[in-house]
Amino acid sequence: GGGGGAAMAESEALVSVDYEVFGKVQGVFFRKYTQGEAKRLGLVGWVQNTSHGTVQGQIQGPTARVQELQDWLRKIGSPQSRISRAEFSNEKKIEALEHKDFQILK
Repeated sequence: GGGGGAAMAESEALVSVDYEVFGKVQGVFFRKYTQGEAKRLGLVGWVQNTSHGTVQGQIQGPTARVQELQDWLRKIGSPQSRISRAEFSNEKKIEALEHKDFQILK
């Protein structure tokens, strides 16, 4: 925190963050639910299964919305998933969104 006055502008800043979710997250429609939640929040990015049994991707959008999806990836996920942990990396401010929508990559 710190630096008063910029609170509104700050929450509207766009951020990009990479994520990886560990646990039982493949074969449980995790990507489909992640895409649905991201679209509901108005976020863009992508999601894909990895060869080592995790789900990874990138989220871009307003800070507050991105944090909502991060919480969702940490705690909720798809109904049949069992999330052990979610890791986030490369969080940075961006000037503009680099994706048109939220895609499921093969």
